[in-house]
Amino acid sequence: MNLEWHAAWQALVHHPLFGVGITLGVYQLAIAGYERTRWVFLQPVLVSMLAVIGILLACGLTFAEYRDSVAPLTLFLGPATVALAVPLYLNLRRIRQLFWPTLITLLIAGVFATVMGVGLAWAFGAEQIMLMSMAPKSVTSPIAMLVASQIGGIAALAAVFVMITGVIGAIVGPSLLKRCGVHHQAALGMALGLTAHAVGTARALQESEECGAFAALAMSLMGVFTAVLLPLAILFLL
Repeated sequence: MNLEWHAAWQALVHHPLFGVGITLGVYQLAIAGYERTRWVFLQPVLVSMLAVIGILLACGLTFAEYRDSVAPLTLFLGPATVALAVPLYLNLRRIRQLFWPTLITLLIAGVFATVMGVGLAWAFGAEQIMLMSMAPKSVTSPIAMLVASQIGGIAALAAVFVMITGVIGAIVGPSLLKRCGVHHQAALGMALGLTAHAVGTARALQESEECGAFAALAMSLMGVFTAVLLPLAILFLL
């Protein structure tokens, strides 16, 4: 009987859809817990990440097995990103009204976020490969990994920095901005999109449609500018 249970358990955890099931299930539970408590440390992405890691360790699954299992989910990353165009379109008139403030904010805050991250790492004695991995931390993972590879960093490490940046930004960003007197929905969205990319944009959409639209705009433009200008800046400086 024990052998049968063991065989059934192994068949379950090694099923091709096991990773998809636990990922979606844990995320839905994390969202429900956050909506019920509104406790910032129950941020769904953070809770889901820790829960999935714990499940994988408990089941004895490797990251390679999990990555292959959740491959179908990655197919939806593109459509999900494109879907951010919906709040942009719905708030197009508002974005046009604030075009120049948005552009100026993007240029100043984008440069500041990049320089501050690299500068602090350099001040604490980080090696060059670590600095190059941290430089694109404020954009989405696919862009950050590509840029990090181009400028001499480690793509996998860049993805880790992106995740940490997004989770921290989503947790402390809204409350910190409001404590500093930032209540304008466009400004709040720009800040979250610029610094916390996709995770921050998801958090901004919980604030309001306008906030989410400006976060999506900031995230998109920050990704484009980083992909184009950061490698050129590194090439010029080095």
